[in-house]
Amino acid sequence: MILALMSCEDYLKEVPPGELAPDNFLATKAGVESVLFSAYNGYKYGYGNHVQLETNECPTDILYQTGGGMNQYATLLMEFQWTSTTGNLDSYWTTPYSSIRDANIVLDNIDNLADATDEEKNQLNAEARFLRVVAYIRLYKFYGPVPLRTSSLDEPELARATDEEVRSFIETELEATINDLPAPGDEIYGRATSGTALGFLTRYYLNTKQWQKAADYAKRVMDLNYYSLFSDYRSLFNVENEFDKNSANKEMIAISTQTNVHPYGVKIMNCAMPPNFHYAQKLPEYEYNSAMRNWAAQFRLRDNFVDSFDKVNDKRFSLIIEEYVNLKGDTINLRSQPDNARCMKYFDNGAEIASHGNDIPWIRYADILLMRAEALNELNGPNQESLDLINQVRTRAGLPDLQLTDFGSAGELRDHIILKERAWEFYNEFLRRDDLIRHGSFISGAQARGKNAQSHHVLYPIPQIEIDGNPNMEQNTGY
Repeated sequence: MILALMSCEDYLKEVPPGELAPDNFLATKAGVESVLFSAYNGYKYGYGNHVQLETNECPTDILYQTGGGMNQYATLLMEFQWTSTTGNLDSYWTTPYSSIRDANIVLDNIDNLADATDEEKNQLNAEARFLRVVAYIRLYKFYGPVPLRTSSLDEPELARATDEEVRSFIETELEATINDLPAPGDEIYGRATSGTALGFLTRYYLNTKQWQKAADYAKRVMDLNYYSLFSDYRSLFNVENEFDKNSANKEMIAISTQTNVHPYGVKIMNCAMPPNFHYAQKLPEYEYNSAMRNWAAQFRLRDNFVDSFDKVNDKRFSLIIEEYVNLKGDTINLRSQPDNARCMKYFDNGAEIASHGNDIPWIRYADILLMRAEALNELNGPNQESLDLINQVRTRAGLPDLQLTDFGSAGELRDHIILKERAWEFYNEFLRRDDLIRHGSFISGAQARGKNAQSHHVLYPIPQIEIDGNPNMEQNTGY
């Protein structure tokens, strides 16, 4: 029997090794690109879009959540009761580091490619570095300084880098990718461009309060003369208006690509926004069909936010519903319950099961305009250019222009930009937590809502599984 088993073992050996053996697989452009696409998976889909929404907006003044399996996690976020063992927060650590791992594998093997031109190698290098550094931006904003892994051969138990080291890495790496990434419009849909890199740098500089750099990099995006505001806010997020070479929609700078084909996976956010319709609901311009599903989990908008809109004139309010007519002809008032209006930005009439195909923006051109307006206000106080930039966004929304005389100080204009304009423009786009932290009102606003929010809650805790597995890892203060 032993001899037979030894013989079988010899038969199982493949000589020469197959094309999927690491030395062969990573020596081809196709093999390296497949690893790059794995890194893109973490960049595009993040940590599940519903987890993104909960983590970035449930602790804020915009989002309220009830029902379903998501509620346990959402409640901890809304009540500021998360800990180092809170489920889903782990994915904010593991998913970026998975992208970093894949990007490092690509970078470690590019020089070995015999079937790629120098131009192709340069682009692969730039895309891998872009995906790696965006992952670090996401880690930094949630956890602060983290271990910097720059090779697949790094030791497994690295200590946290210093704040200065992480910030320097983010800035130099993103800047280094710009020239080798495709120009906007020349890329394969959903992949990085020079404009995407500039957009992420602009937001990074804004969130770290490097005002002059934020203003300058927003201007660099504008000076590409490619991006523009889409004419109609209501249809901006529609599947039919997603990018193609002839599309009039040049507003999306970075996106999470989605399809409306089952299985739904990370797209379940979109079926938890409409009210529970159970196939017995109709809404203007939203067509329910028997293939769709509606989850017990319900993402709802807080009353104070909904009531802050100019409901008559602001076109952005048209994507929020407060009531609907069911198939019996009865009008159902959602506002009869507190915090119960709904966002319909991402509804797809062709959805299958829970799979809505609307691409979800990471960065839009409207964000670039408002970021430059905010940065210029921090540098100079109220100024005409800031007002002109804000008014471009307001004009698209159907609102009258703001006047310079409306604001007597930088603080007054800052409050308006962040607490009003950005809230109205970007609700349910994962930006509110960052905006409130930058504004200094994330903790105080939660305390005003009766939550036990403390100063250390501006960062999330390092997941306990990482603390337990890495003796060189230190926990964030307060956890």
